[in-house]
Amino acid sequence: MAARDFVPEARRHKVAPKRERVVPILDLLAIEHADAKIELNFGSEVELLISVMLSAQTTDVNVNRVTRTLFVKYRCPEDYLAVPIEELEQDIFQTGFFRQKAKSLRGSMAILVADYGGEVPGTMAELLTLPGVARKTANVVMAERGNAQGIVVDTHVRRLSQRLALTKQDDPVKIERDLVKLVARDRWAVFPHLLIWHGRRVCAARKPACERCVISELCPSSRLAASAITDSTPMEAVQA
Repeated sequence: MAARDFVPEARRHKVAPKRERVVPILDLLAIEHADAKIELNFGSEVELLISVMLSAQTTDVNVNRVTRTLFVKYRCPEDYLAVPIEELEQDIFQTGFFRQKAKSLRGSMAILVADYGGEVPGTMAELLTLPGVARKTANVVMAERGNAQGIVVDTHVRRLSQRLALTKQDDPVKIERDLVKLVARDRWAVFPHLLIWHGRRVCAARKPACERCVISELCPSSRLAASAITDSTPMEAVQA
């Protein structure tokens, strides 16, 4: 089933142009979700890479439940190559798609051992050569290193970016292209965390809690009619 498109919701109310709204949106969310950060648990870059790979099509909570014991049993990339693949599949079974994930993990760990001394490669281009590592995974790893090369687009970032009319695109790659043009580079890493936390806590897919949303007056999808902002509304009022 195709993911729901939230672009039509952004046609409810007129608000200031997206370039004028993006900074106050981020500023307000940074205050509201001051604790926003990645919710995967890891102790090294290798564990970060593995956690993000396992997070596909499941929740961070579920991944953390699995890695709590996984990272005790498997201490280094070589450990993932030292057991039968069936054993690794069983150890990550609860994350779903365990056969493909086990295959990707083994392939990536083999490259780390053979080509990078057991370390996670340092560039985006190198990360993208690893089996099972697509742009989203590579973006997360680079951002957590403090060297964001793009903006992570997950389901929450996609939904909120569309609702906020920061993009009219549906494809994650195209959404990212729109977002990196709007968001200052020094906020690329925190931007997805803020939208993810807001999406989980306030802006749910089925029933967004607009009545307690700090950015409702900046959102063209807001369900609060009284918060609608017209083109004639001064930007100072929006930012107040």
